[in-house]
Amino acid sequence: MIQSEFIVAIGFLLLLGLLADHVGRRTRVPRVSLLLLCGVVASATGLIPQQLMASAESVTAIALALVAFLLGGSFKIDLLRSQGMAILCISAAILASTLVLVGFGLYLLGAEPALALLLASIATATAPAATLDVIRQSGVSNSFTQVVEGVVAVDDAWGLLAFSFCLAVAAQIAGDGGGAEVSALRDIGGAVLLGALLGLPAAYVTGRIEEGEPLLVEALAIAFLIAGLASLFDVSFLMSGIVAGALVANLARHHRKAFHEIEHIQWPFMIVFFFLAGAALDLASIPDMGVLGAALVLLRTAARLLGGWIGAAIARAPKTQRALFGPALLPQAGVAIGMALLAGQALPQWRDQIMALTIGTTVVFELFGPVIAMWAIRKTAVPGQPAAPGS
Repeated sequence: MIQSEFIVAIGFLLLLGLLADHVGRRTRVPRVSLLLLCGVVASATGLIPQQLMASAESVTAIALALVAFLLGGSFKIDLLRSQGMAILCISAAILASTLVLVGFGLYLLGAEPALALLLASIATATAPAATLDVIRQSGVSNSFTQVVEGVVAVDDAWGLLAFSFCLAVAAQIAGDGGGAEVSALRDIGGAVLLGALLGLPAAYVTGRIEEGEPLLVEALAIAFLIAGLASLFDVSFLMSGIVAGALVANLARHHRKAFHEIEHIQWPFMIVFFFLAGAALDLASIPDMGVLGAALVLLRTAARLLGGWIGAAIARAPKTQRALFGPALLPQAGVAIGMALLAGQALPQWRDQIMALTIGTTVVFELFGPVIAMWAIRKTAVPGQPAAPGS
């Protein structure tokens, strides 16, 4: 039986994406934020068919696999030679400053040491999909955006390792044992292996297929295989996609063809992804955060600003850009919720508090982070600079 409501909803969402893109171009408001807000309104008014909400996990996996594959292209050897130091310094400095400032700050405000450590590690999570789309919409393509793409590509790997270590330490402090680091190593190691198994043959094939529909099918096949197999083997599809993309970027002849095809087909998936992400946001959780939640938002913001500046200064980035890396890396999304769920399972005595604080802060950073990131990215634009492809 044809699911008419589901089909109509998809058609409506695609038109909504066109409208968001049009409004975003005229107002300079990130279309990510516009789609998230539309999702919030649609959810509150009960306009989303249940069949569409049931497909949220699959759409998320496909959309993030596309994003991850594109981010993997940031790890070209020539780019790493020129920007690798900046990517490494900024990502490491932001990670360290987040763990220290957020963890110590929450502890001073009365949080249990183990809880403060967990919340600090969850705060390291970023939003690759939102950040990449803001960059593309901004029309800015320069050394600053290249570094930001590189940072968000490695941030979740850093963050997962840091979270797993902190979860193990917190479990020891709370007397509940450990073992989280084994899960993290399996997740990351399995994702790297899967990405290599998909990326190596893809690197050989791409560029050998004629232009047009066959190349489009190849690009879709890579993305769907990454999303499906990563979900099947319960490993990170973000990490798998980044590894596959990096291998194609460095090994394939005429490798930009595969990336261009994915750029062309990415936006329809992203429209549905951001709309459903907005529908899943629980605005009622914001008042429940209390003083500790407000402090978490302020401390994470301060850590991003300070860490971005310190890392950029160490890497000797242009002085005019140093203060802008932190704002450009503020968005936070569903990876943080996933970390919170794992933390709640490991330490059930803090499950409710961890989930309330994480959901509340994620709502804030997911709605307002892209707006601030757009402002920071546009500040680096050179007057008269041509728009980047896809903007």
